[in-house]
Amino acid sequence: MAPRIERLVTSGQFSLDGGTWDVDNNVWLVGDDHEVVVIDAAHDADAIAEAVGDRRLTAIVCTHAHNDHVNAAPALAERTGATIWLHRDDLPLWQQTHPDRDPDAWLTDGLVIEAAGADLTVLHTPGHAPGAVCLHDPGLGTVFTGDTLFQGGPGATGRSYSHFPTIIDSIRDKLLVLPPETEVRTGHGDSTTIGAEAPHLEEWIKRGH
Repeated sequence: MAPRIERLVTSGQFSLDGGTWDVDNNVWLVGDDHEVVVIDAAHDADAIAEAVGDRRLTAIVCTHAHNDHVNAAPALAERTGATIWLHRDDLPLWQQTHPDRDPDAWLTDGLVIEAAGADLTVLHTPGHAPGAVCLHDPGLGTVFTGDTLFQGGPGATGRSYSHFPTIIDSIRDKLLVLPPETEVRTGHGDSTTIGAEAPHLEEWIKRGH
């Protein structure tokens, strides 16, 4: 049975630097009828657990530690026994939301998370956050980019722990080298492809300065 990708949209709030915004987040499930991985446990542990159903949830992978991407992770892990994965460079951000509960394991560049025949390779893509990662599965023709790359450009870099030149380097060196037909499944909003975004790199750079 080939792995498949499911999307769940959850709603809540993103808070950083004293501001709060209403947001809709994409929660991605990768797996089959028996086993699944969740990418970004956002806002609603009940809704995510319902989407998982009676499948074994092996991992909760955090693309970065902004609160709207991790706020449901501990509750979901407690219900399912899944391992929470985060890049260590985002621990300070994680601790703003979960001061009493550390992640269970650390993501590193090149690490492969396996689930139901899917092989998600971790690409460390700092810029939106220091420990931001994307997850690439060539077999699925997909990269999960969190808030690093969206339809129309890079993720936001105007707040604490973010840096525009760094996100541009990450996108150029780690993402735009992927096959152009690779589907880009984002942390918010609609999907796109590497081929659709790659021609716009220079205009993003001009826009960002």
